[in-house]
Amino acid sequence: MRGKDNDQINIAVVGAGYWGKNLVRNFYALGALHTICDINRELGDNFREHYPAINFTDSFSSLLDNPNIDAIVVSTPASMHYQMTKEALLASKHVFTEKPLALNIEEGQNLIKVAAQKGKTLMVGHILQYHPAVNKLKELIDAGELEKIQYIYSNRLNIGKIRAEENILWSFAPHDISVILSLLNESPETVYATGGSYLQHQIPDVTITTMDFPSGVKAHIFVSWLHPFKEQKLVVVSDSKMAVFDDLSEEKLFLYPHKIEWINRIPVASRAGAEIVPIQIEEPLKAECQHFLECISNGTRPKTDGEEGLRVLQILHAAQESLNRNGATISLVKSEEVKVKSFSPYASRLTPHEVFIHESSYIDEDVEIGPGTRIWHFSHILRGSRIGHNCNIGQNVVIGPNVSVGNSCKIQNNISIYEGVTLEDDVFCGPSMVFTNVFNPRAAIPRMKELRLTLIKRGATIGANATIVCGLTVGEYAFIGAGAVVTRDIPDYALVLGNPARLAGWMCTCGVKLKFDKENVASCRACGRRFKKLNETKIHKEPEQHLAITVPLLNPKTDYPPHTG
Repeated sequence: MRGKDNDQINIAVVGAGYWGKNLVRNFYALGALHTICDINRELGDNFREHYPAINFTDSFSSLLDNPNIDAIVVSTPASMHYQMTKEALLASKHVFTEKPLALNIEEGQNLIKVAAQKGKTLMVGHILQYHPAVNKLKELIDAGELEKIQYIYSNRLNIGKIRAEENILWSFAPHDISVILSLLNESPETVYATGGSYLQHQIPDVTITTMDFPSGVKAHIFVSWLHPFKEQKLVVVSDSKMAVFDDLSEEKLFLYPHKIEWINRIPVASRAGAEIVPIQIEEPLKAECQHFLECISNGTRPKTDGEEGLRVLQILHAAQESLNRNGATISLVKSEEVKVKSFSPYASRLTPHEVFIHESSYIDEDVEIGPGTRIWHFSHILRGSRIGHNCNIGQNVVIGPNVSVGNSCKIQNNISIYEGVTLEDDVFCGPSMVFTNVFNPRAAIPRMKELRLTLIKRGATIGANATIVCGLTVGEYAFIGAGAVVTRDIPDYALVLGNPARLAGWMCTCGVKLKFDKENVASCRACGRRFKKLNETKIHKEPEQHLAITVPLLNPKTDYPPHTG
């Protein structure tokens, strides 16, 4: 019998069959497996042979009563997920449950509530979010390698294990839904699905689910267990490149720099060869199990936590409702009467439906929100803040107090915009980027009277996980790379990378990196705008080009030496 070391996290895996045996193998390899639980006692002999020091039991309740067990992994049929997860949380155990989190939205919400009350980690097994190729794909999207996403489609097809307890939608589609939500950092407005039940009455074997997103992106997911061969592919189509994640290929991730050229007002495809994206391969399930252990040890939120599991569950429910209604379109946007003080010139024509605020978000009094703006899950807009029209504010965002956000800004998930920060129009803030407003904070010394103002000018892009130290100005259409730490003012159109952020080039207004010729002139390959480098003080606009925009020449002796990392 294994005891408990002071720094050891002890895991019990419940359900050790078709998929659970893989969880057993990985948690054992990580040195965390304490007990295997399955009602099939015959499995015990096999597991004792391979894992002689590990306990085996057929009693789930014994796990709940065992003080040496810190966390429970639920890998049972989906119909049992809710009850087992709830009982484990109530017994003060951390829980990792395989998808789906539950079978209805109310149960999913209840599990999140119980986990919060108990202060325990709740994680959902959406394994593709831990796949190195998917992580690399998201990194490329967040860094702007794929510029404007237009369409995503995923095929998960096989001839294999056919289930009677759940249909193909609930069995295969959760993984792809989870990945698409992560790549786009937004939730769909509408969902519709069609399918067919060929082997068992009212249990679809094939489904196609389509999701429409606020940004204009469409995505569809084709899943089937009636397919002549196995296929697991996800394709991301942007206006600059196409990316393909092929989980059955040895190389996994490819970029296709295809272009569509207009010849005589007719679109013509210009094909290009595939570029293999190098990936350091590791088993996604091992990474997922390791992440669960790290979240418990560090007290951090899992990438696929209960909230993420609930979002996937909501889309599954909408798709199932659409199937039941022969492909009807299901809206996920719940309009509600919101009292909005508008500063728009069209205020007299503003209706409550022109501003969407998710029911889980909170808006203080004395807040101005322009028409067309959308505020998603679990966000908070504090008093005195002003948000322009047609903004998209993601999940878990805090704005204010007294913050000004311009028109058509996009603020991704997990961002706090504090007092002292101003965003002009068309600013993009990538996921989990950070603003500060006090330069030298101390918990015991109040310094709110020492706020340093930060200005993000029109059209600037701030990449995922970047940090903007307070008291700075980020210039118009500047591009801050993912993870960069900005400690000085950024010139207009500059591309900066690294820690501290250093100049790595110049960007066009449309977000494409510029390449200058020997005459210090650049013509954007995407939109045709022309730029000219001058010295650091003189700016000249080319008279022969009415669209010409000039940028300052960076002196290599200034604070922004060329990026070499």
